[in-house]
Amino acid sequence: MKKVVACIVFSALIFSTMEVALKLGGRGLDNIQLTFLRFFIGAIVLTPPAFLECKKSGYRVNLKDLGWMAVTGIMGVSISMLFFQIGVMNSNASTAAPVVCTNSLFAMLIAHIFTSEKMSKRKWISFALGIISIFFMIRPWDMQEGNSVLGFVALIIAAITFGAYTVMGRRTIERIGTFTQTSIGFYFGSAVLLIALLITGRPIVAGVAENLPMVLYVGVIVTGLGYLVYFLGVLYSDASTGSISFFVKPAIAPFIAIAVLHETIYWNSIVGIALLLMGSVLTIYDTFAYRKAEDVE
Repeated sequence: MKKVVACIVFSALIFSTMEVALKLGGRGLDNIQLTFLRFFIGAIVLTPPAFLECKKSGYRVNLKDLGWMAVTGIMGVSISMLFFQIGVMNSNASTAAPVVCTNSLFAMLIAHIFTSEKMSKRKWISFALGIISIFFMIRPWDMQEGNSVLGFVALIIAAITFGAYTVMGRRTIERIGTFTQTSIGFYFGSAVLLIALLITGRPIVAGVAENLPMVLYVGVIVTGLGYLVYFLGVLYSDASTGSISFFVKPAIAPFIAIAVLHETIYWNSIVGIALLLMGSVLTIYDTFAYRKAEDVE
């Protein structure tokens, strides 16, 4: 139990620094370039545990699985995380963090539509709270300085597509393995971004030396170590318990943005975060109630 708590707390703290780190790193690097670098580095960090995972399970990569991992990697990295980076650079970090955390709510809706995982009454209420929370955080009637329409559109696209990536990954992650599927998916997603950099003539390594500490932080710590600790939490418990770190993040990330970037949080953001946390707690409660009912049966 101590290992689970440690993993949840550590991964929540790491993920809570993500928006601030990406905003700082994005000031000196291209959006596509930074997204490519952090996920390529993250893939490298996850490769050793992926090899150990395959050795333990006896899994061997086949062409069909490779194709599926390519599709999920492109969805999660090349599409979702690129829009996420664009959203972060065009909005306040304190706002971006809670908005992108609604991806878990969109994942529930996508699973409800395309899979046998149907939403309960509690999850519908949780989803509604999440949508209302986005409305308050955007504050369309008087948008906060530092936020923009482009930023919020990009963040919502990132949240929806990451929700789709999560649902897609669930199909095969138990059979292939969490580290294996994630690391290979990261490599494919990074490869597509590298092609985009080459085609558009954008920089690949230019500016990296000047921003090396931040590149290493978002690549090794946030993307590599963050996902590693998160998945260890899942392995020590289960996906529902491990994902609590993403539900905790909206409560921590804004304060890091205040401390590092000197951003200001207004009443609407507090209301939005509170609603999102209420929805998250409701989702967690529903998940554990369902599992308890299954155990009784």
